[in-house]
Amino acid sequence: MKKTFILDTNVLLHDVNSLYAFADNNVIIPMVVIEELDTFKSEGDNRGKCARMVSRELDSLRAKGRLNEGVPLENGGTLKIELDKPGILPQVFSINKSDNSILNIAYTMAKKEGSYKKNQSPVIVVTKDINMRLKAEALGLQAQDYTSDKVSLDELYTGVAEVEVDSAQIDAFYRDKKLPLKEGLYFPNEFLILKANDGSKKSAMGRVSNHGELCLKPLSTQEPMAWGIKPLNKEQRFAMELLLDDSLDIVTLVGTAGTGKTLITLATGLQRTMDENAYRRMVVCRSIVPVGKDLGFLPGTKEEKLEAWMGAIYDNLAFLADRKNPDEGEEKAHYLLDSGKIEIASVTHMRGRSLPGQYMIVDDAQNLTPHEMKTILTRAGEGTKIVVTGDPYQIDTPYLDVESNGLTYLVDRLKGQPSHGHITFTKTERSRLADLASKLL
Repeated sequence: MKKTFILDTNVLLHDVNSLYAFADNNVIIPMVVIEELDTFKSEGDNRGKCARMVSRELDSLRAKGRLNEGVPLENGGTLKIELDKPGILPQVFSINKSDNSILNIAYTMAKKEGSYKKNQSPVIVVTKDINMRLKAEALGLQAQDYTSDKVSLDELYTGVAEVEVDSAQIDAFYRDKKLPLKEGLYFPNEFLILKANDGSKKSAMGRVSNHGELCLKPLSTQEPMAWGIKPLNKEQRFAMELLLDDSLDIVTLVGTAGTGKTLITLATGLQRTMDENAYRRMVVCRSIVPVGKDLGFLPGTKEEKLEAWMGAIYDNLAFLADRKNPDEGEEKAHYLLDSGKIEIASVTHMRGRSLPGQYMIVDDAQNLTPHEMKTILTRAGEGTKIVVTGDPYQIDTPYLDVESNGLTYLVDRLKGQPSHGHITFTKTERSRLADLASKLL
């Protein structure tokens, strides 16, 4: 039996391709959703862009038939725009709310199916709004989140694995500077911590080769350092190995607050851009999402407006510029920004750009949707290296969670690619208080 999926507006804005994500089933777009898309389409942000894309996609389907009667999709399903019916919901549901209009369509269709009373209705409301899912359940309807791009955080690739081996293998690794590995067990650029299985304290660390023979290679003989910053733990050491490797096009760093993701990324970027001229410029961008109530209108130039949102970047730049004197560090940081070798930008301004030969940092990427992440990564030109950082537990947008944000989606999709490296940080180095807060709060 085919199912009928009724899509909420937030699902379409989250993923334009959600129209085709339900196999050979029926997809219903309520008229109120079209009305909401119409109100969003004039906005200049990503929501407006997605609304326009969905409208164009729906318009292109008109060539296959009438949308009010249902048009066939290539996956075997059908898509239909449904008008609201006279209200049959309980009086507690306000008829003026768009969410309730969607629920009314679902409720009416479920009644019509005849299996509503058995709680086996093939009519399913798909929404990223938790409260709407609760209301649907209260009506006896089936409701679900849009999960086609969700990744289980517990199963997310960490980039590091501990392996128990014979002591002889560890000795051979130190002697031969490599250790052959079995196919299919490890990903390119994954770091392995070898530990002896005979009770001895022998151990070794290495990185899986990303080309040629599948084997474990030793880390660089010297501890990496960038702009005076040295790694404080093995995870930071692994991350700096990836950041300083020009054979990698993209590096993803995931970790809680205070683990040093942004600091070591900026330090490496300054080293490779300012000192070594390996890249033309360093571009740092973040998603502009408020924590709590929005700031509203901000006066000044684009750079002055961004200062309110880019405090974390400025703080780290000031620290790197002068770790002993914070006041002089701020002045030196502004000098670095005025040099033209560093650009601070918001994700909103990245669309349409082409960035060749640049060291690009996407910070706080957990607040991006998978579609926004794709938009940013496709800006990279020849010779550009992109570093994506974020904490999946610090999401400030209402329709993303730890499993559906662009950061975890990116890590899951790129694992195993020779040009990608990833590390998940677990140890906080900012302060005892930051470590305590990240663990207990």
